[in-house]
Amino acid sequence: MATLAIVGLGPSDSSLLTLGALERLQRSARTAVCAVPSSLTDHLRTRGIEIARLDVDGNALLRGTPDAIDAVVAFARDGDAALGVPGHPLLDFPGLPHLLRALEAARIDVELIPGVPRAALQAATAAPLLPLPPVALQHTWEELVEIMTRLRACCPWDREQTHQTLLPYLVEETHEVVEAVDEADAKKLCGELGDLLLQIIFHSQIAAEKGQFSIADVINALADKMIRRHPHVFGDASISTSQEQMKSWEIIKTQEAGHRHRESLLDGIPKSLPSLLGAQRLQEKAATVNFDWPQTNGVIDKVDEEIRELRTALDSGEAAHIREELGDVFFTLVNLARRLGVDAEAALRSANVKFRERFAAMERLAGGGATALAGRSLEDLDVLWKRAKDHETGQVS
Repeated sequence: MATLAIVGLGPSDSSLLTLGALERLQRSARTAVCAVPSSLTDHLRTRGIEIARLDVDGNALLRGTPDAIDAVVAFARDGDAALGVPGHPLLDFPGLPHLLRALEAARIDVELIPGVPRAALQAATAAPLLPLPPVALQHTWEELVEIMTRLRACCPWDREQTHQTLLPYLVEETHEVVEAVDEADAKKLCGELGDLLLQIIFHSQIAAEKGQFSIADVINALADKMIRRHPHVFGDASISTSQEQMKSWEIIKTQEAGHRHRESLLDGIPKSLPSLLGAQRLQEKAATVNFDWPQTNGVIDKVDEEIRELRTALDSGEAAHIREELGDVFFTLVNLARRLGVDAEAALRSANVKFRERFAAMERLAGGGATALAGRSLEDLDVLWKRAKDHETGQVS
């Protein structure tokens, strides 16, 4: 009866290849490997192990797809052989139960040779031969975490990154998500959310390598927080409006260990937020303790008051005074937006987009190019602006 040894090759690093795995491969008449880097394959060859070609997609085999399983069974039928797989066969080979069943049906004996487990956060499969759900052809969460682990181990650029060096990418990816939402582009949003998720996994992997926390800890903390802060969903509290929920959320936050040392209700708002967003968050926090305008008309009156104070500052000519009063105007306008249920940051982004499109239309009407408007009088520019608006509203064909 033919025998197939399924040998764990560890987490892609030749220095972590066990002596038992190496010895078993050296005894094998035929050896194939699955989903391991070429550097590890080259190392095996230097140890006298001939690597046979196995015409199968490694990731498909690890997931246990039928065609890949059939190819391995056909390989094993030709005589004693070994199959090298990443990590530990029992922990890092989700498709192992499917392969074991197929080998048993083909009357092929199996040896399982352990290896150093890959750095995945949890076992990729339950006990072999238990009933399993249908094989999924999409990548799993465990595979994504393993990809990040391997990148940190094998890619020079990924290995050099720190929490600090990744910050610009985190900010950039966040803005790209916002842009995809504003454009209502579902396909783009899907991709950008993936890029943002990569940043979270990247930071978590760096922390895990330092023994600080893992992505599992991040998920666990988030799940605990969501359950704790929604007692009306996961408990017996009664909350009927979003305003009541916001107040409840803030009260529960103040009772949590990480927030008890805060001297102010506003301490949890990052100072690095964009100014309009930061202003809105400050006002939302203040409103949870009823420090808020009772009616929207009061905010509109306050806007008028701040504009008058800005005019006075302009008359004084004092730059610091002008800046202060202009800031008050912005802050009050954000308050008005909040009272009207408008996201001030999103509203200004929309205004920026509208201006960008109209200005570009002016340039096209003037002949096109970045210098099309240079040297024109203000009267000409006003005419072009009005024509661009008319084109935008469909008043001109």
